[in-house]
Amino acid sequence: MADTKKIAVLPGDGIGPEVVAEALKVLKKTEELFGYKFETESGLFGGIAIDERGTPLPQDTLDICKRADAVLLGAVGGPKWDNNSKELRPETGLLGIRKALGLFSNIRPAVIFDCLKEASTLKPEVLEGTDLIVVRELTGGIYFGEKFRRETDNGQEAVDTCVYNVKEVERIVHQAFQIARTRRKKLCSVDKANVLETSRLWRETVNKIAPEYPDVELEHVLVDNCAMQLLRRPSSFDVIVTENMFGDILSDEAAMLTGSIGMLSSASLGEGSFGLYEPVHGSAPDIAGQGIANPIATILSVALMLKLSFGYQEAGDVIENAVKSVLDAGHRTGDIAVDKNKAIGTTAMGDLIVDAMNK
Repeated sequence: MADTKKIAVLPGDGIGPEVVAEALKVLKKTEELFGYKFETESGLFGGIAIDERGTPLPQDTLDICKRADAVLLGAVGGPKWDNNSKELRPETGLLGIRKALGLFSNIRPAVIFDCLKEASTLKPEVLEGTDLIVVRELTGGIYFGEKFRRETDNGQEAVDTCVYNVKEVERIVHQAFQIARTRRKKLCSVDKANVLETSRLWRETVNKIAPEYPDVELEHVLVDNCAMQLLRRPSSFDVIVTENMFGDILSDEAAMLTGSIGMLSSASLGEGSFGLYEPVHGSAPDIAGQGIANPIATILSVALMLKLSFGYQEAGDVIENAVKSVLDAGHRTGDIAVDKNKAIGTTAMGDLIVDAMNK
């Protein structure tokens, strides 16, 4: 009998509740197929929490997350809260929950579905076989270093400090090696070691860790070259690990290979197996409540959760294969449909994916 896994569910704003509802149907089907047990507990988060509780991250929501084995998040934000003070913006809740839960890495897969190749700006033959994950360090680097301005003889000068320590590098690199072990066993570490001292520390630390993973092939690539190779030979990459700013840029570049943000899942991970899983897309308030949102990114985020937090590799594969079979059969929501008149809705897409799930 499998252990019961506790999942905190934060539907959030806009289309969040709609796409999360379809992801929960997929979780229920997973229980039926594999005998797993999932216990879900919902909490207010984002704009709706501001409206009802006066804060984007209520303490009881955070408590729900801390009791859980993983968190499933829909989406947050919308124009309704755009003019709020910083403390009362939905996005502040995202930063707060990441810090409170110790989430230090962002995992972004970029997978090319053959039937959607034409949606990308790259030639289909270049995209063939692309299936990669970018592992981005979330809490260090130039984004979090000391920032200030000062007056000089040449006018005002701005300074942003990039700082990394060995522990920060070790924990993200160990995580990336472990993820690579579950895939094609190839890890690309990206830095700028020919120029930056932080990158030289990064590369030295990676090389010290590598012997612990003799089954994983390690490659070092300079960030500018990596950006070029993502467009030239994307299928050669398996797992890419890199620091905060490089990861921010490269994960967006990799995401655009797929041609549709509505297909992209993500995970934010901390120590151990705990993680927060969410679609890359936003709350799309312009289509909220219309039943036309694409739930695939959220459903694929559940597949990530099963693999990365719970170790349910086969179950995650089943979900991903179900998504592929539904797309191969020609079913499309409006965001990815060529003929909008033939597009199906959120619930219909979720139902088709659930029906396609089989061991």
